[in-house]
Amino acid sequence: MPEFLQPTRLRESLPVLLAGLALLCLVGGGILYIAEYPQLAAKAWFVGGGAVLVVLVIDILRALLNGRMGVDAIAALSIGVGLALGENLAAAIVAVMYAGGQLLESFAEGRARRDMTALLGRVSRTAMMYRNQALESVPIEALQPQDRILVRKGEVVPADGRLLAPSAVLDLSALTGESLPVPIQMGHEVPSGATALGDAFDLLVLRGSKESTYAGIVRLVEQAQASRAPMARMADRYALVFLAVTLLLAGGAWWWSGDATRALAVLVVATPCPLILAVPVAVIAGMSRAASHGVLVKTAGALEALATVNTVVVDKTGTVTSARPEVNDIKPEAGFAADEVLALAASLDQASGHVAAEALVRAATARRLSLVLPQTVVEDAGRGLSGLVGSRRVVLGGSGYVLSQLSAGEAFTRLGIDGGTAVVAVGIDGRAAGLILLSDPIREDADVAIAAFRAGGIRRIVMASGDRTDVAEKASATLGLDAVAGDLTPEGKVELIRRERLKGVVMMVGDGVNDAPALALSDVGVAIGARGSAASSEAADVVLLADDLSRLPLACGIAKRSGNIARQSAVAGLVLSGGAMVLAALGYLTPVQGALLQEVIDVAVILNALRALRG
Repeated sequence: MPEFLQPTRLRESLPVLLAGLALLCLVGGGILYIAEYPQLAAKAWFVGGGAVLVVLVIDILRALLNGRMGVDAIAALSIGVGLALGENLAAAIVAVMYAGGQLLESFAEGRARRDMTALLGRVSRTAMMYRNQALESVPIEALQPQDRILVRKGEVVPADGRLLAPSAVLDLSALTGESLPVPIQMGHEVPSGATALGDAFDLLVLRGSKESTYAGIVRLVEQAQASRAPMARMADRYALVFLAVTLLLAGGAWWWSGDATRALAVLVVATPCPLILAVPVAVIAGMSRAASHGVLVKTAGALEALATVNTVVVDKTGTVTSARPEVNDIKPEAGFAADEVLALAASLDQASGHVAAEALVRAATARRLSLVLPQTVVEDAGRGLSGLVGSRRVVLGGSGYVLSQLSAGEAFTRLGIDGGTAVVAVGIDGRAAGLILLSDPIREDADVAIAAFRAGGIRRIVMASGDRTDVAEKASATLGLDAVAGDLTPEGKVELIRRERLKGVVMMVGDGVNDAPALALSDVGVAIGARGSAASSEAADVVLLADDLSRLPLACGIAKRSGNIARQSAVAGLVLSGGAMVLAALGYLTPVQGALLQEVIDVAVILNALRALRG
């Protein structure tokens, strides 16, 4: 089958074909009329109006089967009544105006979706993989974790991986909106979807293409483009009221004047309704604008909800803090040296994937301490771990857990330690060896984001953390938040969201798997990061692609502006259409004049809706 005859291509081309046919019949009929062939002219106009009427009736029936009814019925009535009354020219003009309006709406939505659709066109198809000491081009679907690939200058990274070269320079604008090149050092993760700007580099694949960052973004974009806003669904309900008013006014004009053309003029000037045209264009424009700033709004409904948020609940670790704890100090007990405590603890922590373990290993490496591979490691998830480091038995974790593993009578000296400081207790050979003090620094952009939320009208900001309450309170006090809750399980976070929702519209911001239930329950769930396999990204309504919290208040502002523009366009269009309908009912507008006036109104509201792309 030729490409242009495929169902998808036909649906995409239908507005152009329909508008072209309607215009051709209208112009052709006009030429025939001028050439004094009025009967042929009438037939040409009839064909143009009839073609559009057939498509309209099919669309209306399809909408009815989906439980929807809109003002497309007015367009069908006006064309049908015009043809029945012999007003073929009026019917042809309405057909051209309606088909042209649909084409303009399709163009406007395409323009508004540009930033989101641009993401979909960047998916890599092949990758250069090392196989049998040679490079081989393979489909990206064939990539598996631990494969080694070559990414050349100008190529899009096909899968998430770890950089094996000393450094690389990447363009992350498609992922985060960051316009400047970003340098990446050896060992750091490179996200799929980034573009290599510098020299070619080797990459160790960490996830298959379907689980990659970029694949996750593509899925989210496709979901966003398929969504339909509550405001648009509300527009359908208003459209039913508008349809009833139109029919009542048209019938009244006919009954009062006895002239059926007055009823036709009323129907014509009400076709199509600006309410239906303005709302989807403004909403999609807002989603596209947010995407260009690195904030992917997954559904049109989420964009509307963003505009009404008055309470923000934020997770602590990884959301307002860096999620990369740092060793601040070491408090050794008598008989132990600070470097000894850190070296043994870091050696044991090489067997743990906890973020605190990474901090200890980094600190020991920075001090050039020798680390030994641990043996017989036993980890009690969430509490601590123990094992042999050389000939010495080491245990570390929370002080309560460590003391339970030590000889009777052992204790830790906590003098001079702030109650809000995170502490790793270390026991060596049955004795209390010391405390390692950690800090999780507040993100540099957290203060900016909180201030922007306040300026944007957010009245309440709450921290919800799984960390100890004293640690969470310290971070909350630094940021000046309104309330804080610590020691929360995932169920506890859900309960907190449930309570906050009784007071207003709640947005939850988090990044971990344990945040997913709370993100799903909140009115607007926002996930930090877009990796497709992350439960938080799947549960969230909004995904912050750029690692910059200040983009979130900006997205709220974009959502408010888009909603305001949609309402302005719809109300202005309805008022203008209503006034024109009254003039038509009183006999001041002919059907042809009404059709031309209505098209001017439609063009105006669509252009106004596109303002959501700017500012």
